Amino acid sequence: MNCLDQVKMRKGTVLTIAGTMSVILFSNWISIVKIQNKGAKIGTMTPMDQVLWRTHLLEASLMGFSLYLGFLIDRMHRHLRKLINLRKNGGSSKQEIEKLNKEKTELQENERKAKEEIIRLKKEISNLTENLQKIKLESKKKDEQVETAEAHVTSLQKQSADLLLEYDRLLEDNQLLQAKVLSYRG
Repeated sequence: MNCLDQVKMRKGTVLTIAGTMSVILFSNWISIVKIQNKGAKIGTMTPMDQVLWRTHLLEASLMGFSLYLGFLIDRMHRHLRKLINLRKNGGSSKQEIEKLNKEKTELQENERKAKEEIIRLKKEISNLTENLQKIKLESKKKDEQVETAEAHVTSLQKQSADLLLEYDRLLEDNQLLQAKVLSYRG
């Protein structure tokens, strides 16, 4: 196969040999036709013409058969080269298919992991949302408690101020009464 490849690389030599053999074949056919025409003119063929006719016929048959085999070998060689290339490409295609299948399984695994992560994050988000709602409610309750406590403090401060005023008035009244009592005794 390698020898045939090397010969075929020099396409000129192969074509030259095929051309030469075709010319010789054509020459033999012309000689055969001439001998037959000569015999037809005379009426019979001489023994020498018969021997030459058979020799040229054998040579023409051999040349034709050789050319046929050469073209057959050429076609078989071309088809074998294609087959070898297809097998090489088929092997690389199988490797590419295996590589793509590996990538596909990796992507499917990554997709599965991503889905699990998304589900986990959604659960976490829902938990955080619930906690936020609870904290908002607690904050609202605390704000209400602070407001009621501030209102209570304000009302107590007002009561305290009123009580201080009342205490001051009562002290004044007490002093006035004590002064009156001392003035009645004395």
